[in-house]
Amino acid sequence: MQSLKQLGLFWKWKTGEERQWLEETLVHWFDAPCSLFSSGREALLALLRNLPIDHGSEILIQGFTCVALPNAIHAAGFTPVFSEIDPATLNIDLEALEGKIHSRTKAIIVQHTFGIVADTEALRSICDKHGLLLIEDCAHVLPDVTGPKRIGKHADFLMLSFGRDKAASGISGGAIISKDEVVTNLLRTEVQNASELPFFTIKRLLLYPLVYASTKPLYGIGIGKALLLLASKCGALVPVISQKEKTGYQSTEIHRMPSALCALVRWEFKRFHSLNNHRRTLTKIYKDAAEHHNWNVPAGVDTHLPLQKFPLLVQDADDIRKKLKRYNAHLDDGWTGASVCPRSVSQEAAGYIPGSCPKAERLATQLLTLPTHPTISIKQAHQLIGILAKII
Repeated sequence: MQSLKQLGLFWKWKTGEERQWLEETLVHWFDAPCSLFSSGREALLALLRNLPIDHGSEILIQGFTCVALPNAIHAAGFTPVFSEIDPATLNIDLEALEGKIHSRTKAIIVQHTFGIVADTEALRSICDKHGLLLIEDCAHVLPDVTGPKRIGKHADFLMLSFGRDKAASGISGGAIISKDEVVTNLLRTEVQNASELPFFTIKRLLLYPLVYASTKPLYGIGIGKALLLLASKCGALVPVISQKEKTGYQSTEIHRMPSALCALVRWEFKRFHSLNNHRRTLTKIYKDAAEHHNWNVPAGVDTHLPLQKFPLLVQDADDIRKKLKRYNAHLDDGWTGASVCPRSVSQEAAGYIPGSCPKAERLATQLLTLPTHPTISIKQAHQLIGILAKII
């Protein structure tokens, strides 16, 4: 296991050739300058506070997203404005978006929800029409040889995340790809002035795969989740979303991405095409099953896409998740139950006005996400389908 290998190389945790390798690889990949940070949310914060727009300006985002997005916008001194989503794609609805744009709007952040690629060409036209910046959130998808060519093509800036369940994982980490020379230079200064993550934090991050792998088999006897909770309480794990973040807070401190985490991303990139093909295979298996059982799937789901999760729409997703737990199938990944995810987030603190995006709110209660993670085998996917066929 790569995280175990990195734990033994503690003298290389902070700085080393892996950081330079990842930066050079992303520059080559996207043909634009790259800046690395310790998380996607820190990367987004660093970008936002160096944009040539006035404090208090509005940034449009979609009404079904992670709290990390509005938190970064608030921390940078801007106001997130939520716009309705398209039920066919779970991405921002272009017609609804036009009605949200006015003089204080300065940028749009487009999110490829679960890897369903948004129409960035149409968004580019909207941004050009109104003089807006376009920021592409690629946390859920990264292009490979056969991936959609429009990813990263039309935006002014790209935000990448290398979190635990992202398209390529380093447990944590993030990057900004900038096509603006002035902003690029400002981001380089941000990186130079950024702090290194403490050794203890890096150790906790590297421990996550080991702790998770050892507790997952114990979920079926009821103690796996308790052990994970205990490990978190003892400080052995870094939470994906902290309690403070759930109340709308994000620190303004910026950190560099540790070399140890860059090494994990490098390992993912070595087998990235096969990882994406695995996701495509599971996506096709789930979609074929959905067609066979007449399950409701968003129309934008394409079997050519390496989906980060496969979305099903059901009448009562919470009830189905509860029934699945009897079979030791745990599908509550946080992307359910609320417009700003996870559901334990204060919606008002995130800047979301309840009722402002009714389609997003409704779909959040209907969403059941099936795993396409590399650790999920084809056999396990078919087993999950068999269980769902009994329940739905």
